[in-house]
Amino acid sequence: MKPIGYWLNRTDKALTRYMNDMLAGFGLTRTAWQVLNVIHETPRVADTEVVSALSANADVPTLTAAIDAVLVDGWATRPAPDQLSLTPDGRQRLARVAERVDAFRTLSTAGISQDEYGTAVHVLERMTRNLETAMCL
Repeated sequence: MKPIGYWLNRTDKALTRYMNDMLAGFGLTRTAWQVLNVIHETPRVADTEVVSALSANADVPTLTAAIDAVLVDGWATRPAPDQLSLTPDGRQRLARVAERVDAFRTLSTAGISQDEYGTAVHVLERMTRNLETAMCL
């Protein structure tokens, strides 16, 4: 049996590759889609808050580029300096993207029960907390 690190890396690459391919038709990447979700959840969110919320997903230059991309492509706007909000068109387009993402989630969890999924998430969360709070030996 391969170790958990192998499967974590391979799963993340598979998720990213599939999502990037699926989202390309909308002019998005997985990271840009994640940025849009943070903006959707917190209207008038500061850039620094977006970067902080997604810091486990990508580095600062990648997140900054994704923020710039959603602004340039009209998904989001700046109602004030260093604030981001979805445009009305961006909100409508994001709703269409959500339909595809729901289908992706169904595909990626095929054959996995809710209990199995929940267990996997809880185990990974515990492992992460164990390592993030541990001091090196």
